[in-house]
Amino acid sequence: MPALPSDDSFRSASWCTVHPLSGPDQTAMAGLRAIAGPNKGKLRGVAARPVFDDLIRHTVEPQGVRYREEQVGGIAGWWCEPDGAAADRVILHLHGGWFNWGAAGAYRALVGHIALSANANAFIPDYRLAPEHPFPGATIDTSACLNGLLERRPKAVAVTGDSAGGALALLSVAGGSAAHQDRIVGVVALSPVTDLTLSGQSWASRADADPFFVRDQAQGLVDAYLAGHPPSDPAASALFEDLSGFPPVRVHVGDAEVLLDDSVRWTERAVAAGVDARLDIWEGLPHGFIGSIGQMQGADAALMHIGAFLAERFAAHR
Repeated sequence: MPALPSDDSFRSASWCTVHPLSGPDQTAMAGLRAIAGPNKGKLRGVAARPVFDDLIRHTVEPQGVRYREEQVGGIAGWWCEPDGAAADRVILHLHGGWFNWGAAGAYRALVGHIALSANANAFIPDYRLAPEHPFPGATIDTSACLNGLLERRPKAVAVTGDSAGGALALLSVAGGSAAHQDRIVGVVALSPVTDLTLSGQSWASRADADPFFVRDQAQGLVDAYLAGHPPSDPAASALFEDLSGFPPVRVHVGDAEVLLDDSVRWTERAVAAGVDARLDIWEGLPHGFIGSIGQMQGADAALMHIGAFLAERFAAHR
C-alpha cells in the first residue's frame, strides 16, 4: 500500500502547490461550519439523496450555457453547452456522491462553469448508483459513456470528476479503449475518493477540520457500493490502478477534508510513474468547495486553474 508522505515532504514537493486561505473565505468558512456542524456525518443511505442534490444545486448558474438531455454510450445524462463552444472538444464530467448519491441534473450549474471556463461542451452521465447497483455498475457505465463520446470522433476529450466521480474519472481513463486513448487529452480530479480501504492518515488528522464527513458514515457508503468486493482491487480504488499511459492530470483538494490523503497519495504515485500530474491544495477549504463559485475566492481561483489547464490541453490537440 502506498505510504503517506509527511506533511513537510508533500507540501514542498515540486508537484504540489498550496494556496493560502483568503480573509473573506475564512469568514465564509466560519459561517459554513456553524451551519454544517449540527449535521456532520448525518447524510446516510438512499434517504439522503434529495438532501444531497439540493446541496449541490446551490452553485450559482453560469451565464450563456444551455442544457439538454441525451444518451451517450447508452447512458442518459445532461449536456452543458456554452454559447460558441467548439463542438469538436468535449468534457466528460463524472459527478460525486460517494457512489450512492447524486444526479446529473443537480450538477448542471457546476459543470456549466467548468465547460464555460474551457470553452467546451460537457456531458454529465447518470451512472448507476449503489446500493441498487453496486460495484462495478458505476465503472461500467462511466467507461461506456467515455467510449461513446470517443466514438463520435471529437478531436479531443477531457475527463473531469468530483469526489467519487473524481475516482471514476481516473478509473475510466485507465480502462478506456486503447484505440481512442490518444484523444483523451487530460484529467481533472476534484477531491477524488481514490482509496476505498479508507487507510489515509487524514481520516484522523482532518477528522475535526472536515465539516461534513465522519469515518463510519463513509464506511457505510463504501460498503454499500462494494457489496463485499475487496476495497483494494485496483478496479475499484484508483490509488492502486495501473498508471501507464496516463494523460496529464490535475488534482484539486481542500486541506480541511478527510479525503486529503487520497489526493496526495494518488498524485505522488502518478508522478513517480512518470505521469504529468500536479496537486493543488486549498488551505482551510472543505470537500466540494468548488461548488461555491461566485461565493468563495478559493472556488473562483480553482475554476480559473481548471479552465486554463483544460483550454491548454485542448489547444495542444487542434
